Amino acid sequence: MGGLGKTTLAKKVYDHPKVMAHFDCYAWITVSQSYRVEDLLRTVIKRFYSSRKERFPEDIDTMDEESLISKSREYLQQKRYVVVFDDVWKVDFWGAIEHALPDNKGGRIIITTRIQDVADFCKRSCFVHVHHLQPLPPNKAWELFCRKAFQFELEGNCPQELEELSLNIVKRCEGLPLAIVSIGGLQSTKVKLVPEWQKLYNSLSSELESNPHLTSLTRILSLSYQHLPYHLKLCVLYFGIFPEDYSISCIRLVRLWIAEGFVKPKRGKTLEEVGEEYLMELIHRSLVQVSEVYTDGKARACRVHDLLHEVLLKKGVDSSFCHVLSKDESTFKPTTRRLSMDIGPSEALGSITQSHIRSVFTFNQEEWPESFLNTLSGNFKLLKVLDVTDAPINQLPKYVGDLYLLTYLSLRNTKVKLLPDSICNLQNLETLDLKQSLVYEIPAKINKLVKLRHLLAYYRDYNYNMDSFLNMERGVKIHEGIGCLQALQKLSYVEANHGGIKLINELGKLRQLRKLGLKNWKSEDGRALCACIEKLNHLESLLLTALNGDEVLDLESISTPPEFIRALCLIGRLEQLPSWISNLQHLVRITIFWSRLRDSPLKALQNLPNLLELVLKINAYDGVQLHFEEGGFQKLRHLELRDMEGLNSLIIDNGVMPLLQEFHIGPSPQLKEVPSGIHHLRKLRYLVFFDMPKEFERHMDPNNGLQHWIVEHIQDVRFSYKFGPRWGEYETHALRDSNFSFWENA
Repeated sequence: MGGLGKTTLAKKVYDHPKVMAHFDCYAWITVSQSYRVEDLLRTVIKRFYSSRKERFPEDIDTMDEESLISKSREYLQQKRYVVVFDDVWKVDFWGAIEHALPDNKGGRIIITTRIQDVADFCKRSCFVHVHHLQPLPPNKAWELFCRKAFQFELEGNCPQELEELSLNIVKRCEGLPLAIVSIGGLQSTKVKLVPEWQKLYNSLSSELESNPHLTSLTRILSLSYQHLPYHLKLCVLYFGIFPEDYSISCIRLVRLWIAEGFVKPKRGKTLEEVGEEYLMELIHRSLVQVSEVYTDGKARACRVHDLLHEVLLKKGVDSSFCHVLSKDESTFKPTTRRLSMDIGPSEALGSITQSHIRSVFTFNQEEWPESFLNTLSGNFKLLKVLDVTDAPINQLPKYVGDLYLLTYLSLRNTKVKLLPDSICNLQNLETLDLKQSLVYEIPAKINKLVKLRHLLAYYRDYNYNMDSFLNMERGVKIHEGIGCLQALQKLSYVEANHGGIKLINELGKLRQLRKLGLKNWKSEDGRALCACIEKLNHLESLLLTALNGDEVLDLESISTPPEFIRALCLIGRLEQLPSWISNLQHLVRITIFWSRLRDSPLKALQNLPNLLELVLKINAYDGVQLHFEEGGFQKLRHLELRDMEGLNSLIIDNGVMPLLQEFHIGPSPQLKEVPSGIHHLRKLRYLVFFDMPKEFERHMDPNNGLQHWIVEHIQDVRFSYKFGPRWGEYETHALRDSNFSFWENA
């Protein structure tokens, strides 16, 4: 993003005496956002001539593009040259300029840009080293701030009484050098008193707008936004709706953009795929930061820099795009289109009248008056998005059915138990998110919502004991008619035992499904389900859970599985691993729980070309030995072998899993020694043992453990011990923090 110091670093290199001495001629070109190729070539040639104090050709100003390219190549043919093109925005810039710069082994070209696609375009025709400039680490950021803020006194040291405030200011800058220098320079002009500094910290957003010391920072942060096409401006402004430091799920964000109408159809692609392209473009333009990734490196969650968030919030308010209701600003303009509430609904009620509001979001709510949603239904007739995720509400009024334009409704993580029948009037609804709500049954007339693309509903009870794992998670009961929802892309999770074969046959009509989750499946419905799955050609994610530990998941009758399945989760008993799994060329993640396989599944899985994550958990395998053979699992990054009671031998050959980064083992009470093959996993960075015997840990003592050599190359080795009956209750400590002295005294 802007302000990371790309230009500063390039200038340091360019101006260095050794660089100047090494090259025969040099040129620094600041590339404007709009330029003519002829003018740019002309400037480059003139700078080269000037650097050698030579007069450039008199006819250069009348040359066309072809003549300028020839002149440049002729001039540079026997020379060592360096040229910097600073702040390039156009993706095809290099295509227009490369032929003017000969590859004579003596030339060096530096391009600075905040757009990844510019660098990628250069790679097409020549060798390119791309240096991704990172934000400053906390210690360097602090050092730079102190050097600027206290440059005229205190010898660059921060007084103790200002330290906490100063650290908070530096934290807001998130390692962005331009922000640190700008704000530090401003603070150098202030009296060094706590009240003065507190005042700036509290009013940083208004200071960014009005303080002359910070206008260059705001301008540079705004520049990337101004350069965006219109549809991407709308998309990035959306980040202003969410609180500062908020990391938003990429999938949720794309669904919201679709609901707002920002994402335009493209032939051969779903709206979700187009929306993902929009997001990747914003990431490549360095406006959006990836905050969490999946195992395959795909962005899972994202955010924007805090200071950019301030800029976007201001632009959003000025353009009536959105407004954040807070204790400081509890009113909004009647032309505002989107409302984000960071205050209680009671405080906001006075501001809500007939308005043009299209979207409402709530954050950090502690109380929720019943009258609030009624007020929304009465006054916000144009509402398209209603997202009350995490709000303390326990019912949805029937008036919600009057919001005919609603395309997105999220009741995620609320206490709502029942959906009013009137919800079936929302015939424009595209997303209904009920995850972690208490809703168990979908109204029978849901089949009227023919535009519905995402029906997301499950409840996970983390208070369940491990012994009741199959009952830890439940889906929703759906009535007949679900097959009418031909636009459905995601449906998870559905209680398969309510509806049986009739329900499964209906699911087979949903040919656009990308994700399907079925809970409480009965063995007797196996053949019908296999036939259903074969019809879902676009399926990418499939989860199947048996009704109980005695029900067998018989999936062998699937002869042609959906070829694009990327994620497969099977929870329940399997007589054998379905043979078709080894043919899933696009499979990235497979999870198997409670299957009690008698034969090792590794041979069937080891040659899957794109498998990155393998989880075998809670008696997935009843055998005594697992052997990871040489040459297998060439792309695997994440492996879990959990709760295997009978496992007493784990063999890991040299040359298997060469890219493995994370490995979870245990409890396996019969496994008495640390598997020596772990030593072969040279890329392994994180290894955790669950509920293994204490002597297991002692064998890896860094001081005198006989088996420490097996794990000494691993950056982070941990031990987790269960301390309560509930799911996920573990105490964890690192190997380096272990205290082995009690064994010595035993």
